[in-house]
Amino acid sequence: MTATPSGPERGPLEAGDLPGAAVGSREPVVSVVIPCHDYGRYLPQAVGSVLAQTYPDWELVVVDDGSTDDTAAVARSLIADHPGRRIRLLRQANAGVSAARNAGIAATAGRYVLPLDADDVIAPTMLERTVAVLDQRPDIAIVSTDVSVFTDDGLPAQALELPAYDKDLLLRRLIMFYCSLYRREVWQTVGGYAEDMRTGEDWDFWIACAERGFTAHHLHEALFGARNKDDGLHVEAAENDLAVRARIVAGHPGMFKPVTRAWAQGLLAQDERGCLADERVPDDILTRAADMDQFLRVVMSLQRTARLQHRHIQRLERALAEREIPLPV
Repeated sequence: MTATPSGPERGPLEAGDLPGAAVGSREPVVSVVIPCHDYGRYLPQAVGSVLAQTYPDWELVVVDDGSTDDTAAVARSLIADHPGRRIRLLRQANAGVSAARNAGIAATAGRYVLPLDADDVIAPTMLERTVAVLDQRPDIAIVSTDVSVFTDDGLPAQALELPAYDKDLLLRRLIMFYCSLYRREVWQTVGGYAEDMRTGEDWDFWIACAERGFTAHHLHEALFGARNKDDGLHVEAAENDLAVRARIVAGHPGMFKPVTRAWAQGLLAQDERGCLADERVPDDILTRAADMDQFLRVVMSLQRTARLQHRHIQRLERALAEREIPLPV
């Protein structure tokens, strides 16, 4: 992990005169960290999902990662609207989601950590259900859940079931979303999120956890809500899947076979054409990699088609309503 910058570029935590947020108060159990870069329009929904938790013992830090929109103003308004909650704002120069997460986690004190992006949400029982696992299972360090994928277009959310945790499967593909609850010592031991990775930092983090002996438990409940916008980092991650895999292999060589390490080195050395055409593609992290890429493209295409059909139906309904066609007598 790149060292967390210190000094004025990070900026102070802004808490105001918040009850329960004063220095010296009892430390919360869960620290929720929300990095936000130019997503001020989504921030109220993300924060609102935390406020709606059935589990009450949490703190929340919003990290304004050099936003050019009204993120800071929105965060301050949310803080002012909920004076009895531990909600704070940390501002820093734009450094990316990994650096923002690291800065936010470093500024918190809970024994459990939950990362949450500003455009996503969590179900009301997310903390209650995941905290219970960590409290009752000292052998478990991370708790992941299924996901509910939603859009801004009014379409019904789609539940996505993920497999039970398996370290070998994790090496082949991402089976845990970034929004999983974990013990603080996990982040401390791993050294935080890799700040030089623009995408795939969550997969890299989970593999680093497995590398150090931490294990996870998966709850087969859709307690995390991911907003699908078909743009930004979501598309970039899908389009650069093999490059992300290669960087992960290079960062954790002891977890992979020699042939996989050689493939990753070749790809990162810009011999991409030869690596992708090589029929001896390694089978551990790259099993069905091409199929996964195709699957992602098909899913995104289907979702776009569903949106277009939904909008077309809405237009037809409005047109019929405006014409006020009388029913036959």
